[in-house]
Amino acid sequence: MTTIPRHVTDTTPRAAIARPVDYVWAATRISLGWIFLWAFLDKTFGWGFATPAERAWVNGASPTTGFLKGAGENALGGFFSGLAGQAWVDWLFMAGLLGIGAALILGIGLRVAAVAGGLLLVMMWAAGLPLDTNPFMDDHLVYALVLIGLALAGAGRTFGLGGYVRRPYLK
Repeated sequence: MTTIPRHVTDTTPRAAIARPVDYVWAATRISLGWIFLWAFLDKTFGWGFATPAERAWVNGASPTTGFLKGAGENALGGFFSGLAGQAWVDWLFMAGLLGIGAALILGIGLRVAAVAGGLLLVMMWAAGLPLDTNPFMDDHLVYALVLIGLALAGAGRTFGLGGYVRRPYLK
């Protein structure tokens, strides 16, 4: 059981009494947040890492078309191919990448980010079925589990704003 020093009050930010595992969760949160935020930035501006400039969202290309059209021969490919290139899907996908990435990096709204990110990742996993290298497990499901762990661990309180931005009824 963790002993809390006597000078620590209910108003002391959680970061002030962080344990070593809290720093690991914080580093994981920020790292995963950067993965989401980088995907948003690269797809928006086409900086040439995963997205060439001619396929950038700002140049009129669809950020979802390549991935979803490539799912055509997969188990659920018909469903996902039908979503490819639709403006509302592009906007929802890009807003999700930006929102999830920002929430994770800032350490706020981790429960919402875990649900939204988990849903996004599970849908991306489903679009890739059947998997090439494993019967069912891939990085999308692992990241979804990590998002759940981040939210349950309260990872936004260490090196994040989660210790400062709190709802009064969560005390």
